[in-house]
Amino acid sequence: MAVTIQQIAERAGVSRGTVDRALNNRGRINPEVAENIRKIADEMGYIPKERKKRARGKIRIGVVTQLAKSSFMLEINRGIRQAKEELEERGIELLVREGLSVDEGEQLRAMNELVEEGIQGLALMPVDSPRIRNRVDQLAESEQIPIVTFNSDLAGAKRVCFVGMDNRKSGRTAAGLMGMLTGGTGRILVITGFFSNNVNNNRVDGFLEEVKKAYPGLELVGVQGSFDDTDEVERIIENTMRNVPGIDGLFVVSGGQAGIRNAFAKLKPERRPSTIIYDLTPKNKRLLEADVADFLIDQNGYVQGYEPLLILADILQRKRMPEQEYRYTDINIKTKYNL
Repeated sequence: MAVTIQQIAERAGVSRGTVDRALNNRGRINPEVAENIRKIADEMGYIPKERKKRARGKIRIGVVTQLAKSSFMLEINRGIRQAKEELEERGIELLVREGLSVDEGEQLRAMNELVEEGIQGLALMPVDSPRIRNRVDQLAESEQIPIVTFNSDLAGAKRVCFVGMDNRKSGRTAAGLMGMLTGGTGRILVITGFFSNNVNNNRVDGFLEEVKKAYPGLELVGVQGSFDDTDEVERIIENTMRNVPGIDGLFVVSGGQAGIRNAFAKLKPERRPSTIIYDLTPKNKRLLEADVADFLIDQNGYVQGYEPLLILADILQRKRMPEQEYRYTDINIKTKYNL
Protein backbone atom coordinates (compact mmCIF):
# COMPACT_ATOMS: atom_id res chain seq x y z
CA MET A 1 0.00 0.00 0.00
CA ALA A 2 1.02 3.66 -0.46
CA VAL A 3 2.90 5.07 2.54
CA THR A 4 0.96 7.65 4.57
CA ILE A 5 2.08 10.57 6.74
CA GLN A 6 0.54 8.77 9.73
CA GLN A 7 2.77 5.73 9.15
CA ILE A 8 5.86 7.94 8.95
CA ALA A 9 4.82 9.74 12.14
CA GLU A 10 4.44 6.44 13.98
CA ARG A 11 7.85 5.23 12.78
CA ALA A 12 9.55 8.53 13.73
CA GLY A 13 7.71 8.91 17.04
CA VAL A 14 6.39 12.38 16.21
CA SER A 15 3.06 13.98 15.30
CA ARG A 16 1.49 14.15 11.83
CA GLY A 17 1.95 17.91 11.89
CA THR A 18 5.68 17.55 12.52
CA VAL A 19 5.98 15.14 9.59
CA ASP A 20 4.01 17.53 7.36
CA ARG A 21 6.32 20.44 8.26
CA ALA A 22 9.44 18.34 7.65
CA LEU A 23 8.34 16.98 4.29
CA ASN A 24 6.95 20.27 2.99
CA ASN A 25 9.61 22.60 4.46
CA ARG A 26 7.19 24.83 6.31
CA GLY A 27 6.91 26.01 9.89
CA ARG A 28 9.49 25.73 12.63
CA ILE A 29 11.10 22.35 13.20
CA ASN A 30 14.41 21.09 14.57
CA PRO A 31 16.71 20.48 11.55
CA GLU A 32 17.92 17.14 12.93
CA VAL A 33 14.34 15.96 13.48
CA ALA A 34 13.39 17.09 9.98
CA GLU A 35 16.34 15.26 8.44
CA ASN A 36 15.47 12.07 10.34
CA ILE A 37 11.84 12.27 9.17
CA ARG A 38 12.88 12.75 5.54
CA LYS A 39 15.25 9.79 5.84
CA ILE A 40 12.49 7.58 7.26
CA ALA A 41 10.06 8.73 4.55
CA ASP A 42 12.58 7.85 1.86
CA GLU A 43 13.26 4.41 3.37
CA MET A 44 9.53 3.68 3.51
CA GLY A 45 9.00 4.72 -0.12
CA TYR A 46 6.88 7.81 0.51
CA ILE A 47 6.09 9.86 -2.60
CA PRO A 48 5.11 13.51 -1.86
CA LYS A 49 1.93 14.86 -3.42
CA GLU A 50 3.86 17.31 -5.59
CA ARG A 51 5.86 14.49 -7.12
CA LYS A 52 2.69 12.46 -7.67
CA LYS A 53 1.18 15.36 -9.58
CA ARG A 54 4.31 15.93 -11.66
CA ALA A 55 4.52 12.23 -12.46
CA ARG A 56 0.84 11.70 -13.24
CA GLY A 57 0.37 10.74 -16.86
CA LYS A 58 4.12 10.78 -17.51
CA ILE A 59 5.31 7.39 -16.27
CA ARG A 60 3.97 4.28 -17.93
CA ILE A 61 4.92 0.72 -17.10
CA GLY A 62 3.96 -2.13 -19.40
CA VAL A 63 3.11 -5.69 -18.41
CA VAL A 64 3.15 -8.64 -20.82
CA THR A 65 1.91 -12.05 -19.68
CA GLN A 66 1.28 -15.38 -21.39
CA LEU A 67 -1.21 -18.24 -21.00
CA ALA A 68 -3.83 -15.77 -19.76
CA LYS A 69 -6.57 -18.41 -19.45
CA SER A 70 -4.49 -20.77 -17.29
CA SER A 71 -5.72 -21.06 -13.72
CA PHE A 72 -2.26 -20.33 -12.24
CA MET A 73 -2.59 -16.79 -13.66
CA LEU A 74 -5.36 -16.00 -11.14
CA GLU A 75 -2.88 -15.21 -8.36
CA ILE A 76 -0.43 -13.46 -10.67
CA ASN A 77 -3.23 -11.22 -11.94
CA ARG A 78 -4.31 -10.49 -8.37
CA GLY A 79 -0.80 -9.23 -7.66
CA ILE A 80 -0.83 -7.11 -10.82
CA ARG A 81 -4.17 -5.55 -9.85
CA GLN A 82 -2.92 -4.69 -6.36
CA ALA A 83 0.23 -3.10 -7.78
CA LYS A 84 -1.88 -1.14 -10.26
CA GLU A 85 -3.91 0.40 -7.43
CA GLU A 86 -0.80 1.37 -5.48
CA LEU A 87 1.06 2.75 -8.49
CA GLU A 88 -1.87 4.97 -9.41
CA GLU A 89 -1.25 6.72 -6.08
CA ARG A 90 2.32 7.33 -7.25
CA GLY A 91 1.25 8.77 -10.57
CA ILE A 92 2.18 5.68 -12.57
CA GLU A 93 -0.03 4.17 -15.26
CA LEU A 94 0.01 0.43 -15.87
CA LEU A 95 -0.61 -0.94 -19.38
CA VAL A 96 -1.30 -4.69 -19.47
CA ARG A 97 -1.19 -7.05 -22.45
CA GLU A 98 -2.39 -10.59 -21.72
CA GLY A 99 -1.02 -13.20 -24.10
CA LEU A 100 -3.10 -16.31 -24.66
CA SER A 101 -0.31 -18.65 -25.72
CA VAL A 102 3.46 -19.17 -25.67
CA ASP A 103 3.77 -17.82 -29.21
CA GLU A 104 6.77 -15.54 -29.68
CA GLY A 105 5.07 -13.56 -32.45
CA GLU A 106 2.13 -12.72 -30.22
CA GLN A 107 4.48 -11.62 -27.46
CA LEU A 108 6.65 -9.49 -29.75
CA ARG A 109 3.57 -7.66 -31.02
CA ALA A 110 2.45 -6.96 -27.46
CA MET A 111 5.90 -5.64 -26.51
CA ASN A 112 6.08 -3.42 -29.58
CA GLU A 113 2.59 -2.03 -28.99
CA LEU A 114 3.56 -1.02 -25.47
CA VAL A 115 6.77 0.64 -26.68
CA GLU A 116 4.72 2.64 -29.18
CA GLU A 117 2.44 3.72 -26.32
CA GLY A 118 5.42 5.20 -24.53
CA ILE A 119 6.22 2.80 -21.69
CA GLN A 120 9.33 3.57 -19.66
CA GLY A 121 9.56 0.17 -17.95
CA LEU A 122 8.41 -3.37 -18.74
CA ALA A 123 7.45 -6.37 -16.61
CA LEU A 124 7.68 -9.39 -18.88
CA MET A 125 6.62 -13.01 -18.50
CA PRO A 126 8.81 -14.07 -21.40
CA VAL A 127 8.54 -16.72 -24.04
CA ASP A 128 11.98 -18.33 -24.17
CA SER A 129 13.14 -17.64 -27.71
CA PRO A 130 16.06 -15.85 -29.42
CA ARG A 131 13.71 -13.24 -30.91
CA ILE A 132 12.29 -12.29 -27.52
CA ARG A 133 15.77 -12.24 -25.98
CA ASN A 134 17.07 -9.99 -28.76
CA ARG A 135 14.14 -7.61 -28.39
CA VAL A 136 14.69 -7.39 -24.64
CA ASP A 137 18.35 -6.52 -25.25
CA GLN A 138 17.38 -3.87 -27.83
CA LEU A 139 14.90 -2.22 -25.49
CA ALA A 140 17.36 -2.24 -22.61
CA GLU A 141 20.28 -0.85 -24.64
CA SER A 142 18.75 1.37 -27.33
CA GLU A 143 15.57 2.55 -25.61
CA GLN A 144 16.93 2.52 -22.04
CA ILE A 145 13.81 0.68 -20.88
CA PRO A 146 14.41 -1.34 -17.69
CA ILE A 147 12.87 -4.81 -17.89
CA VAL A 148 12.01 -7.18 -15.05
CA THR A 149 11.15 -10.77 -15.95
CA PHE A 150 8.75 -12.74 -13.79
CA ASN A 151 7.51 -16.33 -13.52
CA SER A 152 9.92 -17.35 -16.29
CA ASP A 153 13.35 -15.94 -17.09
CA LEU A 154 15.59 -15.32 -20.09
CA ALA A 155 19.09 -16.62 -19.53
CA GLY A 156 21.71 -14.09 -20.61
CA ALA A 157 19.24 -11.33 -21.50
CA LYS A 158 19.82 -7.75 -20.39
CA ARG A 159 16.93 -7.63 -17.96
CA VAL A 160 17.32 -5.97 -14.58
CA CYS A 161 16.23 -8.90 -12.43
CA PHE A 162 13.92 -11.91 -12.20
CA VAL A 163 11.02 -12.46 -9.79
CA GLY A 164 9.69 -15.99 -9.51
CA MET A 165 10.23 -19.48 -8.20
CA ASP A 166 13.47 -21.40 -8.59
CA ASN A 167 11.75 -23.96 -10.78
CA ARG A 168 14.65 -26.37 -10.97
CA LYS A 169 14.83 -26.44 -7.17
CA SER A 170 11.06 -26.99 -7.01
CA GLY A 171 11.48 -29.99 -9.31
CA ARG A 172 14.11 -31.41 -6.98
CA THR A 173 11.73 -30.79 -4.09
CA ALA A 174 9.02 -32.73 -5.92
CA ALA A 175 11.44 -35.62 -6.46
CA GLY A 176 12.15 -35.74 -2.73
CA LEU A 177 8.43 -35.82 -1.98
CA MET A 178 7.88 -38.54 -4.58
CA GLY A 179 10.70 -40.57 -3.07
CA MET A 180 9.02 -40.40 0.33
CA LEU A 181 5.60 -41.29 -1.06
CA THR A 182 6.81 -44.31 -3.03
CA GLY A 183 9.55 -45.52 -0.74
CA GLY A 184 12.02 -44.80 -3.54
CA THR A 185 10.83 -47.54 -5.90
CA GLY A 186 8.24 -47.77 -8.66
CA ARG A 187 7.23 -46.39 -12.04
CA ILE A 188 6.71 -42.65 -12.50
CA LEU A 189 4.80 -40.75 -15.20
CA VAL A 190 5.62 -37.06 -15.73
CA ILE A 191 3.20 -34.72 -17.51
CA THR A 192 4.42 -31.28 -18.58
CA GLY A 193 2.51 -28.49 -20.31
CA PHE A 194 4.49 -27.11 -23.23
CA PHE A 195 7.94 -28.38 -24.15
CA SER A 196 8.71 -24.82 -25.30
CA ASN A 197 8.00 -23.44 -21.81
CA ASN A 198 11.16 -22.78 -19.82
CA VAL A 199 9.30 -23.00 -16.48
CA ASN A 200 7.97 -26.47 -17.27
CA ASN A 201 11.34 -27.66 -18.55
CA ASN A 202 13.21 -26.53 -15.45
CA ARG A 203 10.74 -28.30 -13.17
CA VAL A 204 11.07 -31.53 -15.12
CA ASP A 205 14.87 -31.26 -15.32
CA GLY A 206 15.16 -30.67 -11.57
CA PHE A 207 12.87 -33.61 -10.86
CA LEU A 208 14.78 -36.00 -13.13
CA GLU A 209 18.17 -34.88 -11.80
CA GLU A 210 17.19 -35.57 -8.21
CA VAL A 211 15.48 -38.88 -9.02
CA LYS A 212 18.60 -40.09 -10.81
CA LYS A 213 20.83 -39.01 -7.93
CA ALA A 214 18.77 -39.92 -4.88
CA TYR A 215 16.17 -42.47 -6.01
CA PRO A 216 17.65 -44.87 -8.59
CA GLY A 217 14.83 -47.29 -7.82
CA LEU A 218 12.31 -44.96 -9.47
CA GLU A 219 11.73 -45.75 -13.15
CA LEU A 220 10.56 -43.00 -15.53
CA VAL A 221 7.96 -44.32 -17.99
CA GLY A 222 7.73 -41.07 -19.94
CA VAL A 223 7.44 -37.27 -20.06
CA GLN A 224 4.39 -36.21 -22.07
CA GLY A 225 3.08 -32.77 -23.04
CA SER A 226 -0.53 -31.81 -22.33
CA PHE A 227 -0.66 -28.20 -23.63
CA ASP A 228 -2.17 -27.37 -20.21
CA ASP A 229 -5.39 -29.00 -21.40
CA THR A 230 -7.60 -30.93 -18.97
CA ASP A 231 -8.80 -33.44 -21.56
CA GLU A 232 -5.25 -34.10 -22.72
CA VAL A 233 -4.05 -34.71 -19.15
CA GLU A 234 -6.92 -37.18 -18.71
CA ARG A 235 -6.10 -38.95 -21.99
CA ILE A 236 -2.38 -39.26 -21.16
CA ILE A 237 -3.05 -40.77 -17.74
CA GLU A 238 -5.75 -43.12 -18.99
CA ASN A 239 -3.70 -44.41 -21.93
CA THR A 240 -0.52 -44.82 -19.89
CA MET A 241 -2.16 -46.63 -16.98
CA ARG A 242 -4.03 -48.97 -19.34
CA ASN A 243 -0.88 -49.85 -21.27
CA VAL A 244 1.86 -49.69 -18.63
CA PRO A 245 1.12 -51.78 -15.55
CA GLY A 246 1.97 -50.54 -12.09
CA ILE A 247 2.22 -46.74 -12.34
CA ASP A 248 3.21 -45.76 -8.80
CA GLY A 249 3.73 -42.02 -9.14
CA LEU A 250 2.34 -39.11 -11.15
CA PHE A 251 4.05 -35.71 -11.40
CA VAL A 252 2.06 -33.00 -13.23
CA VAL A 253 4.13 -29.83 -13.56
CA SER A 254 1.65 -27.53 -15.29
CA GLY A 255 -2.05 -26.86 -15.99
CA GLY A 256 -4.98 -29.13 -16.76
CA GLN A 257 -4.74 -30.94 -13.42
CA ALA A 258 -8.49 -31.49 -13.25
CA GLY A 259 -7.87 -34.22 -15.82
CA ILE A 260 -6.23 -36.27 -13.06
CA ARG A 261 -9.52 -36.61 -11.21
CA ASN A 262 -11.35 -37.50 -14.43
CA ALA A 263 -8.84 -40.20 -15.34
CA PHE A 264 -8.90 -41.78 -11.87
CA ALA A 265 -12.71 -41.76 -11.93
CA LYS A 266 -12.68 -43.71 -15.20
CA LEU A 267 -9.91 -46.13 -14.30
CA LYS A 268 -10.92 -46.72 -10.68
CA PRO A 269 -7.44 -48.01 -9.74
CA GLU A 270 -7.23 -50.26 -6.71
CA ARG A 271 -4.51 -47.94 -5.43
CA ARG A 272 -4.09 -44.61 -7.14
CA PRO A 273 -0.58 -43.37 -8.00
CA SER A 274 1.10 -41.00 -5.55
CA THR A 275 0.44 -37.61 -7.12
CA ILE A 276 2.17 -34.22 -6.99
CA ILE A 277 0.82 -31.09 -8.70
CA TYR A 278 1.54 -27.33 -8.86
CA ASP A 279 -0.29 -24.08 -8.04
CA LEU A 280 -2.86 -23.44 -5.32
CA THR A 281 -5.86 -22.61 -7.52
CA PRO A 282 -9.45 -23.24 -6.39
CA LYS A 283 -9.67 -26.39 -8.55
CA ASN A 284 -6.36 -27.76 -7.31
CA LYS A 285 -7.33 -27.08 -3.72
CA ARG A 286 -10.32 -29.36 -4.28
CA LEU A 287 -8.02 -32.07 -5.67
CA LEU A 288 -6.09 -32.07 -2.40
CA GLU A 289 -9.24 -32.06 -0.31
CA ALA A 290 -10.65 -35.01 -2.29
CA ASP A 291 -7.43 -37.05 -1.95
CA VAL A 292 -6.83 -36.96 -5.70
CA ALA A 293 -3.37 -35.45 -5.08
CA ASP A 294 -0.97 -35.87 -2.17
CA PHE A 295 1.20 -32.76 -2.43
CA LEU A 296 0.87 -29.40 -4.15
CA ILE A 297 3.80 -27.06 -4.76
CA ASP A 298 2.74 -23.42 -4.85
CA GLN A 299 4.89 -20.71 -6.43
CA ASN A 300 3.33 -17.64 -4.74
CA GLY A 301 1.94 -16.14 -7.93
CA TYR A 302 0.70 -13.02 -6.14
CA VAL A 303 4.27 -11.92 -5.39
CA GLN A 304 5.28 -12.62 -8.99
CA GLY A 305 2.59 -10.28 -10.26
CA TYR A 306 3.12 -7.61 -7.61
CA GLU A 307 6.84 -7.19 -6.96
CA PRO A 308 8.15 -6.61 -10.52
CA LEU A 309 5.96 -3.52 -10.82
CA LEU A 310 7.12 -2.06 -7.52
CA ILE A 311 10.73 -2.72 -8.54
CA LEU A 312 10.22 -0.87 -11.83
CA ALA A 313 8.46 2.01 -10.07
CA ASP A 314 11.42 2.42 -7.73
CA ILE A 315 13.85 2.36 -10.65
CA LEU A 316 11.91 5.00 -12.59
CA GLN A 317 10.89 7.32 -9.76
CA ARG A 318 13.64 6.90 -7.21
CA LYS A 319 16.58 5.61 -9.29
CA ARG A 320 16.74 2.68 -6.88
CA MET A 321 18.00 -0.54 -8.43
CA PRO A 322 17.10 -3.93 -6.90
CA GLU A 323 19.70 -5.38 -4.57
CA GLN A 324 19.35 -8.91 -5.96
CA GLU A 325 19.32 -10.20 -9.52
CA TYR A 326 17.13 -13.13 -8.50
CA ARG A 327 14.14 -12.59 -6.22
CA TYR A 328 13.07 -16.17 -5.67
CA THR A 329 9.63 -16.72 -4.20
CA ASP A 330 9.05 -19.36 -1.55
CA ILE A 331 8.49 -22.98 -2.55
CA ASN A 332 5.33 -23.67 -0.56
CA ILE A 333 4.32 -27.31 -0.04
CA LYS A 334 0.61 -27.89 0.58
CA THR A 335 -1.38 -30.94 1.64
CA LYS A 336 -5.05 -31.26 2.53
CA TYR A 337 -4.03 -30.67 6.14
CA ASN A 338 -2.53 -27.19 5.76
CA LEU A 339 -4.76 -25.48 3.21
